[in-house]
Amino acid sequence: MTTAPVSLENAPTLLVVEDDPAITALVSLGLRYEGYTIYTASDGFQGLRLFGEVQPDLVIVDWLLPGLDGISLSRRIRAASEIPIIIITARDAVSDRVTGLDSGADDYIVKPFYIEELLARVRARLRRKTPPANQLSFGDLTLDNETHEVFRGSRRVTLTATEFKVLHHLLLHPRQLLSKESLLEAVWGYDFGGDANIVEQYVHSLRQKIGSPALIQTVRGAGYILREEAE
Repeated sequence: MTTAPVSLENAPTLLVVEDDPAITALVSLGLRYEGYTIYTASDGFQGLRLFGEVQPDLVIVDWLLPGLDGISLSRRIRAASEIPIIIITARDAVSDRVTGLDSGADDYIVKPFYIEELLARVRARLRRKTPPANQLSFGDLTLDNETHEVFRGSRRVTLTATEFKVLHHLLLHPRQLLSKESLLEAVWGYDFGGDANIVEQYVHSLRQKIGSPALIQTVRGAGYILREEAE
């Protein structure tokens, strides 16, 4: 079963993958009380599908899951994303902890646990994930508002002032479909009287400079969207 509550505006999204309904209910209740948007899955493959669909800010994974176990799930998530992963499990041997952390998890909590401790660890991991206030990030793409620098991983990307504005607007609205008209208004202003195809030209230039055409995707007849590259 998959569930999601009515979310608070701009609330971090968390995915809980756990096959024990009692633990799922306890964890979800505590996280919702903190104001997070929560999705839940009861097996590994369902969790992997939800991860791709909702793009959560943090994942909590049980080790012993039906279908796809939590270690394998963590490895698959880590191969696609740098989001925080917390493993919860009854396994408490040192070798098990090593295996869990080596799978790509950032934290490891042994059952039974106090919900207050889990909430504290979630807050800590989300704080470390949050970029500085002057930065916007998406994947390995980072834009600095103060220095007007853009990096793709460790590679600096040199942009014109207008290219910077277009990318800035896209980064403000990741995974959201932006029409050509909305980009024109945001970057060039309401009174722009030039050719509307200028948006296409700048998006094309950004794709070349970023070195990843699939990152800024075209939705034919609708606009553009900044989202994960297709495999």
